Parts: sequence; structure tokens; C-alpha cells
Amino acid sequence: MNKILKAGLIICAASIMLASLVGCGSTVTSSTAAASTSAAAVSETPAATEAVAATEAASSKLPGTPPNGTPPDGAPPAGAPPDGAPGGGPGGGPQSVETGTGAYVLADGEALSGGTYTSTKADENAIRAEGKVTASLDGVTVEKTDGAASNNDASSFYGLNSAILALDNAALTITSGTVTTTAEGANGVFAYDGATINISDTVINVTGGNAGGIEVAGGGTLYATNLTVNSTVKAAIRSDRGGGTLVVDGGTYTTSGSSGAPAIYSTADIKVNNATLTANTSEAVVVEGLNSVELVNCSVTGNMDGSSAEANGENVHNVMLYQSMSGDAETGTSSFTMTGGTLVSKSGDMFYVTNTSSVISLSGVDLTLAKGTYLLNVAGNNSSRGWGTAGANGGNTTFNLSGQTVAGDIYVDAISTLAMNISGSSKYTGSINSDGTTASSLSVTIDSTSTWTLTADSYVTAFNGSMSNVVTNGHTLYVNGTAVTK
Repeated sequence: MNKILKAGLIICAASIMLASLVGCGSTVTSSTAAASTSAAAVSETPAATEAVAATEAASSKLPGTPPNGTPPDGAPPAGAPPDGAPGGGPGGGPQSVETGTGAYVLADGEALSGGTYTSTKADENAIRAEGKVTASLDGVTVEKTDGAASNNDASSFYGLNSAILALDNAALTITSGTVTTTAEGANGVFAYDGATINISDTVINVTGGNAGGIEVAGGGTLYATNLTVNSTVKAAIRSDRGGGTLVVDGGTYTTSGSSGAPAIYSTADIKVNNATLTANTSEAVVVEGLNSVELVNCSVTGNMDGSSAEANGENVHNVMLYQSMSGDAETGTSSFTMTGGTLVSKSGDMFYVTNTSSVISLSGVDLTLAKGTYLLNVAGNNSSRGWGTAGANGGNTTFNLSGQTVAGDIYVDAISTLAMNISGSSKYTGSINSDGTTASSLSVTIDSTSTWTLTADSYVTAFNGSMSNVVTNGHTLYVNGTAVTK
């Protein structure tokens, strides 16, 4: 009995000693690996290592945030055609919220007047307002000149590395001053997670990669008045995952240098009044999913670089309404409404709708189409960017003209639908599906005060109104394949 007890004690002691040795060995190995990794990081970019550590400490889970997604404007996802067009298929988005740190964090009630505030560290905002604080900036110069974002999605979704970031229900007022960013992922001014920013009479210049001018995401709100915004890689006015509200009154908003930099990119509700919007190498406006853009008395110009798009069989356009399927915008009806002002397309179809339902409404807008293009093109796409499945990714559009004079042809492919309403003394001149294509559904409704002047034979599936309001001009209107006469 004693022998058995002694043997048991010996085995137990040996097991404890072995476990202890294994534990020590594991600890030493982990420490060595950590030290090696740290040394490698420090030798490459010391500031980045410090900021990444701070970012990880500040990270937290965001309830309801989908785990996937690619930035909708700017560089395409890996494997996508390299033409910089907005959107792409599902990508690897961050699992948690990464907002980084702030070089200067505003206190509740703080008012900064004048001075220069800078950041050169990775994942760091130059100025940051977080929590339930109310603060203001007046005539302040803000510069984010170095320090790249460690995660492109986080810079787009949460404001990581932005020059100015307001989050967590903060209220920030910005008057005058300048904001300059040249770093990767450094958006100009960003409202996130219930924060509200009121900004006026400020100049914002953004030249870093994966960065735009003013942005809302995650339910942020931003009111902008008389800004001058210049952006070279992403939209001057933009939103991203989680949307929000963005209202602009007056000012000039210009993009250049990238075919993925429209003047406006919307995954939110965006309203712009009395502003000048110019995209020098991109489409002018993009609306994704269940979101909207409303323009009143604006001057809008787009000039999409179509060379690479056409090489990949993609559409060239000026205003696009679509669903990328990336998770950045809820699926639903996209909306574009414009009243007054001018809309100029220097390249591509004026309106392009694909892989979404949409409503386009025009009233009193002066439109200028590029030569040889459509006024409206509703069609499927080749799905190379993940925008639905080829053959089943057409568009469904309601096109409302009220008090509108416009000329241009319309095309609706066999997997798409169009309901066109011409009312309020509108005058439409153009043909619809002049090549005889039968759309899935294509109706035209015209009231007694409006006219439609044909420029070629046109083919629709339904016509509502009087043929006395149709000027055939020597051409024929076909309804379900049957010629309609007066």
C-alpha cells in the first residue's frame, strides 16, 4: 500500500514539474517572438507601431456592423478591374471599430481660436472630439501630413486617421480655417456614430490615398456651408457604411486625379443646395442602395475616364444608381432628385441604373449630354465587380419629368424595367429602345400638358395618355409590338 502511495506521489510531482517547464518554455517563446516582431516594426516605422498599439487598445465591437465590405469609391478591391470605378464585391472589412487616437482631444466646452494643429502619426486624428462633448474651432489650421491608416476599411467606415474626427455623440462647430491632408486614409472632416459637425467657410484639401473631403458614416451628421473642398482620390462629399445625414449649402466641391472620385458618393441621405460640383476624371454622382441625393440649384459636371471601363465591358456614365453588394449600403430603392441648376456630362450616359431599384426625378434642370450617349441607360452589368449576378442584375427605374425640357435617347435592356412619367408641361425629345429591344417592362405615361417628340421608332410595353401629345415626326411608336397611330 505504501509503495503504491509513494509511486503515485512521484508521478504527480513529475507531472507538475513537467507542466511548469512547458509553461515556462511557452512564455519564453512568446516573449521572444513579440520582441522580434516589435523590433522589426520599430526599424520600419516607429510612429506606425506606436499608433497601431493605441488603435488596438481603443478598438471595440460595433453592434450590427457587417464583417465584410470594400470602400465604395476609390481603388477597386483585389481582383477587380483596375479602373477605379466605385464599388466592388465583398471584401475583408474589420471585425471591430478602429478609430485610433487624437493628437489633440477636445474637452467639453472647449473653444479653439487660431493656431495650427498637426498629426504625423499613423492612425491618429489631428483634432478629435469624442463622447458627449460640445466644442468649437475658429480660424484653426489643421494638418495631417504623415502617418498612414493601418486599415483602409476603418479609415472609410470609422474615421481612423482623419484630420478631424467627431464621434460618440460629440457636437463640433468649425468656422473658417483650413484642413490639409496628404496621408494615406486621411479623410478631411469626418462625423461618425451619432456625432454632429457644423462646418462653414473652411478650405479642405485632401490628396492622400483612400481619402475624401467631408464624410459621414455610422449615423453621423454633418452640415456644411460655403466650403471649398478639393479631393484627388475619393469623393469631395461622401458617406460610407452605416450612412447618416449630410447637408451642404453653397461652396465648391471638386475632384481630380482618380476615376473613382465622384463629386458625391452616397450611402446616406445627402442634400446639396446652391453649390458647384465638379468631377474632372470621374462620374459626377453615385448613389448606392437604399440612399439618396437631392440637388437644388446646383451646377454639376462629370467627366468619367472611360478608357479602362470600356476595356472591361463596363458602362461609362455621369450619374450612377446601383447596389455593390459589399454590405456598405442596405438594399433598397436608390433616389436621385434634382431641381433647377445644370447637369453636364462630358463623358458617358447621363444616367446609368444597374442592380438596384431607383427613382430619378428632374424639374427645371438644364442638361447637357455627351455626344453619342444615352439620356438614361437601365441595364444589367457583367458582374465583374460583384454587382449582382450577370443576367439577373438589371435595374428597375421610375423616371419622373415635371416642368422639364430634355432631349436624349433611352435604353432599357431585357432584364430591366422603366416607368417614365412626363408631366407638368414637360417636353421630352428622343427615342426609347429604338433598336427594338423588348424590356422586361417599359411604360410611358404622359399628361395633357406635356409632349414627347420621337427622333426614331420607339418600343414600349405600355403607353398611358393621348397620342395627340406625341409628335411622331415621321417615326412610329410601338406598344407591345403593335404600331400606335393617332
